[in-house]
Amino acid sequence: MTLRQKCSTAGRTALARTAPAVLTVLGTVIGTALAGAAPADAAAGTEIAPGVTYEQFDILAARGTTHAHVLSVDLRNRQVRLDLLHPGAVAARATVSALARSAGAVAAVNGDFFDITETQHPGVAATGASDGPAIASGRVLKAAVPDGQRFGPALPPGTTTKDVLGVGTDRRARLDRLTLKGSVRAPGMRLPLGGLNQFALPVGSVGAFTSRWGGVSRARAVCGTDTDRAAPCSTDTYEVTVRHGRVVSASAAPGSGAIARGTTVLVGREAGARKLRRLFTGEHVTVRQRLVASASRGAYRFAVGGFPVLRHGRPLPGLDTTASAVRTAVGVADGGHRLLLLALDGAPEYRSGLTLAEVAVVLRSLGSLDGFGLDGGGSSTLVARQRGASAVSVRNHPSGGAERPVPNGIGVFSTP
Repeated sequence: MTLRQKCSTAGRTALARTAPAVLTVLGTVIGTALAGAAPADAAAGTEIAPGVTYEQFDILAARGTTHAHVLSVDLRNRQVRLDLLHPGAVAARATVSALARSAGAVAAVNGDFFDITETQHPGVAATGASDGPAIASGRVLKAAVPDGQRFGPALPPGTTTKDVLGVGTDRRARLDRLTLKGSVRAPGMRLPLGGLNQFALPVGSVGAFTSRWGGVSRARAVCGTDTDRAAPCSTDTYEVTVRHGRVVSASAAPGSGAIARGTTVLVGREAGARKLRRLFTGEHVTVRQRLVASASRGAYRFAVGGFPVLRHGRPLPGLDTTASAVRTAVGVADGGHRLLLLALDGAPEYRSGLTLAEVAVVLRSLGSLDGFGLDGGGSSTLVARQRGASAVSVRNHPSGGAERPVPNGIGVFSTP
């Protein structure tokens, strides 16, 4: 049974049980009706690579017809793997197609919400860094900003910026929560670490920036508060540069520029700044950090931030039922052995999109027991190789008319 058929049949059953008046799923496939979209045979399920198929179909939602593009990824196939796509720095952006082509992925979707504009803080530039934790190829890139600092729609009740979708070294996908655990140690001093390569630090904390951050200014990290993204930037700040375990310089304000390997820049605000001022040039400092999972004891091959919309086959309580938008989401099926990567089409005739409640129902209709929301709107992009092609092409229509550069994405790889 194709995904389209599942959405058409199982979807009606799920909707009757969870949201009878919200959404009706149709089995209509428009195939070639979208100029520049995937070929008509994608309607029946096109094999992109062993274990990876692509489909597209219509969905009749509360606010009109929208169009779904879906990748089904079978993680039981040893030729298939997933990883985080990123431009080489946390504070950097590139289009999904460019990221996928550079990494050699056969398909991909966009990832986490990110710091795209800073109109509330004059003189402070947006960093382009994502909200949540990020792990690529088993390496920790960053931790999560405070909930009140995230960029994007309001989080569903009970969720947090620490929520992730990840695939472990056991090759199983799962929803989890990754919390930063770390410290800054110097003679007579031990400080908890409040951030790692984040565009926003908790009030009163100390955050670490490494070479993985990039060269973008760190000034945004001390703006806003834990509950108010638009709050003014702190004026009580301090920055210390540690190279090979020794303090080499200090500054009263966060700086910018690339950070060399073997170097960590510590940025403090309020109480954290006052503690950093106690350090002196030449002093020995040790910085340690790791991300701790709440649901898994195993290590993650990759993880990306967003928020849950479906758990154990049930939509999360309190999901929004009114705001429809073009969206990207991921479903976890078959005990974590299969992922469904969904991106809606942003063409004008389909731009009404889905509500978060509808996204949860659609993912369940496709066979998912858990579901995860990613960035949407102009960021929603799904790319995949055409049959016989050597590189990916964009399969949906980004709602902005062209691909939006994003900080990360989920890449699908096939090993011969």
